[in-house]
Amino acid sequence: MSASSHRRSPARKRRVLIGAATASLVAAGLAAVPLTMSAGAAAVDLAHAVLPANDGWASSGTGTTGGRDADVAHTFTVSTRAELAKALGAGPAGAPRIVQIKGAIDANTDDSGKPLDCADYAAGTGYSLNAYLKAYDPATWGRSKLPSGAQESARAAAQARQAARVVLSVPSKTTIVGVPGTGAAIVGGSLQVSNADNVIIRNLGFSDTRDCFPQWDPTDGSTGNWNSQYDAVSVRRSTHVWADHNTFGDGPHYDSSNPTYFGREYQVHDGALDITNASDLVTVEYNRFTNHDKTMLIGSSDKDTKLRVTLHHNVFQGIVQRAPLARVGQIHLYDNYYDTATLNGYAHSYSINSRAHAQVVAQNNYWALSSNRKASQLLSGDGTGAVAGSGNLVNGTATDLVAAYNAEHSSKKIATTVNWAPKLNAGLEPASGLPAKLAKTAGAGVLNSVGGSTG
Repeated sequence: MSASSHRRSPARKRRVLIGAATASLVAAGLAAVPLTMSAGAAAVDLAHAVLPANDGWASSGTGTTGGRDADVAHTFTVSTRAELAKALGAGPAGAPRIVQIKGAIDANTDDSGKPLDCADYAAGTGYSLNAYLKAYDPATWGRSKLPSGAQESARAAAQARQAARVVLSVPSKTTIVGVPGTGAAIVGGSLQVSNADNVIIRNLGFSDTRDCFPQWDPTDGSTGNWNSQYDAVSVRRSTHVWADHNTFGDGPHYDSSNPTYFGREYQVHDGALDITNASDLVTVEYNRFTNHDKTMLIGSSDKDTKLRVTLHHNVFQGIVQRAPLARVGQIHLYDNYYDTATLNGYAHSYSINSRAHAQVVAQNNYWALSSNRKASQLLSGDGTGAVAGSGNLVNGTATDLVAAYNAEHSSKKIATTVNWAPKLNAGLEPASGLPAKLAKTAGAGVLNSVGGSTG
């Protein structure tokens, strides 16, 4: 076969890229499967939809309307990483905008759509994994100080080059929504909602947000850790954010394929959806979180502030931990479904961690407990957090989660009273019907023009 027979036309190349991205979503279980529109059904304009009244903390005050008021010049339909970046950066600053994503967008591409891999980002920086491992082997580097010097600088430079591609900043007054029926998704990318107000993210698949260049930290814990960057969605110093009907997962690059260096997993994934740095008034609903370890962090440190967050009608399957890990804030968890069975190598550790004086109210949630797990393993904490609430079911039986946890822990007990009472709880319902209901109504691909209902 001649060399010329390997060349593809730009149009053919684009079809191959989209096909590969969609195939990876199918492998990850993230491909959107839209409902069939019934005859005569009226179309619903998802792009201009706003958060309903009383629907969690994000409905407080002025509510969350995203880009509802965008003019024609700031309403975009995008299908490539370059188009998405341009739409998010289109001026003027603060102008309402609607960004409709059509199909699967691969964030690890250049502006022409050419795929980029870890070697592309490392090229010219002087970084190599083998050299990095040799330089910071604990046997010679020790365990008392962070890496520094030529290879650490090269690693940081390579990581910065990847960040310039995969991290996409979301400004205030923005709605980002997947176009129904197109398998709308962001593959390998990270939406960063930072110093923003009034943002909506709906109907999108997020898969394999992967850091090519994790940093070794020998001081992290007793044995050190590899720490990565890039949450699929990161909310920092932001208010009035609504994340609805999205699907998050690591596939097709599951953690089980990660190698081990220095006796620790070479972890390339960070959070799925993290809410940190004094963010406030956030509602996360009808999402599907699957195949992930550190799923959701609420609060970046014990000194964080604000953090009023509602999670309701979400599904957590194949999740190791942090569903969520909550610090400081007033967190309302209601009508979520947790399945603790191991999935694609992701084995359950705990579901909810209340620490740093977090005030968590957990109501009407449902746990499907696998045979190797106990009710006492569903919670975790540092001895300062609280979890109140009622109506929680474990395998269909009403269960006092805090009592089960405290009975098996002589220290770091979880308090049972909180300093606030939830009032913004639209859709609160008994937990018994959640497994069947959320199997059909949670995640990307179920919002369409059939009625646009959130359940």
